[in-house]
Amino acid sequence: MEIKILIADDEENITNAIAYALKREQYTVYTAYDGQEAIDKIQKFHPDILILDVMMPKLSGYDVCRRIGDNMNMGILMLTAKNDLVDKVLGLELGADDYVTKPFDLVELLARVRSLSRRIKKGQNNMEKNHEDEAVQLHEIKIGLKERVVYIKDQIIDFKPKEFDLLAFLVKNKEKTFTRDEILDHVWGQDYFGGTRTIDIHIQRIRKKLGKYSGMIKTIPKIGYKAVEKSYEN
Repeated sequence: MEIKILIADDEENITNAIAYALKREQYTVYTAYDGQEAIDKIQKFHPDILILDVMMPKLSGYDVCRRIGDNMNMGILMLTAKNDLVDKVLGLELGADDYVTKPFDLVELLARVRSLSRRIKKGQNNMEKNHEDEAVQLHEIKIGLKERVVYIKDQIIDFKPKEFDLLAFLVKNKEKTFTRDEILDHVWGQDYFGGTRTIDIHIQRIRKKLGKYSGMIKTIPKIGYKAVEKSYEN
């Protein structure tokens, strides 16, 4: 499976260095030097992974994430010169899968890209399997595992790839409680570099999209989460 990567960063030397390293790893690479160019190339090339700088001309990385919304299924790795937790959380809330703080080690960035690539390939492989178990359902929520689509009363609701994986995992294992670390291992994989905070942010986004059914994802205090059969209370 070919992995296409778009690097969006206005610092040309950084962009070129990342692009060179990724091409040596046999990825197909595109570049953009401002936020609007990033949007244009996302729409043109439909990359699998977006390496996105936060501070860019025309549109910031945050603005790019907002423009993309849930319409583009891609892994997003944010690049930020800020070391503030609030900035990192904002990126995750807007749909980023991971982040790297500048200045960064190129070896570490490549490792994170490989991790994202493996998760994308795993998702594609899972989509091609499961002929005997193509859908699961809880309440009015139906999850098409093969086509990776979520329905609420037959209406399609857009979920980002990792949101889908997390929701499907919990629903397939309904009534079973998982710790955050267990969720990371099952959904993100053992090679994920980020912390468990990303799970809480993804759960928030999932609940928002589930609307009145948000309580089907129940928080188990000091432990983790589970999907529940009867209760709509968080």
